[in-house]
Amino acid sequence: MEDKIRLEISGLSYSQAQTGAYALVLSETEGNRSLPIIIGSFEAQAIAIELESMKPSRPLTHDVFKTFADEFKIDIKEVIIYNLKEGVFFARLICMDKHGQVSEIDARTSDAIALSVRFKCPVYTHEFILKDAGVIIDEDAEIRPAHSNVEQDIADAMDDTEGETSPSNPIKSKTAKQLEEMLQDALLKEDYEFASKIRDEIDRRK
Repeated sequence: MEDKIRLEISGLSYSQAQTGAYALVLSETEGNRSLPIIIGSFEAQAIAIELESMKPSRPLTHDVFKTFADEFKIDIKEVIIYNLKEGVFFARLICMDKHGQVSEIDARTSDAIALSVRFKCPVYTHEFILKDAGVIIDEDAEIRPAHSNVEQDIADAMDDTEGETSPSNPIKSKTAKQLEEMLQDALLKEDYEFASKIRDEIDRRK
């Protein structure tokens, strides 16, 4: 198929429909349709951490894959979401080695996107998939349209995960020095969702 349509990440929000899941929104770069995909919390973290340029204390699985690929001079040239069956998206990694040999590797879409942000490669899909599963998201919708701020979407998703049931937010009551110490501690414990909230509070005060 040659009807490849390029997509970009336009939103990431906590899914109200499925506990512990996230809605990853991919929008076509030349159009107004979006492709919402439900992914797990681990994959959502992996995508958010890379988009926010956070450095975990120990590498995540997708980071190990990137290091392995770099070591053996393998590059991911593009990701293609090539099929949709019974609500499940199928993706392929189009890889090239140092000799120019191209290989296609089947992957879960969530993993493929987490790798695409690390390899900085484009993501594509086909017209029939956008026709079947694409939506046009209104500005008042819970998941924002393609022009929304991705980092804010990720921050909102992290906020939803942690919950805001307490009227007193312990993060906001801390000093700048305490926040920096808490951030380092959270990274050491690999609690990246909490680390993201702390970093957002630090950035808010600047």
